[in-house]
Amino acid sequence: MNPSERIKSFQEFWPYYVREHSRPGCRLLHFIGSSAGLICLIVSLFTGKLWLILLGLLIGYGFAWTGHFFIEHNKPATFKYPLWSFISDWKMWSLMLTGQMNAEVERALHSA
Repeated sequence: MNPSERIKSFQEFWPYYVREHSRPGCRLLHFIGSSAGLICLIVSLFTGKLWLILLGLLIGYGFAWTGHFFIEHNKPATFKYPLWSFISDWKMWSLMLTGQMNAEVERALHSA
């Protein structure tokens, strides 16, 4: 994909997103950060402490961006496609939880 081209659909975005998360260490950091963020959200809902939502976002994105900068050595897709990246983070999280993400990575890498 040419860096100057804009992706126009989620169907087109997903393989790009997966290729940008090709290393297991980056995906693991995403999973840890997203899980911690989810825990913060749930605790916030039960306690009414809204600052935990902000903490969850900071933890989630902190882990994810660390994976991009130090493992993948690429720029997070969040900067250019924030909504699709957020949706994809949770799709990747669920595929990791069910053990299907490695196959998804193989598929995306071979279709490139």
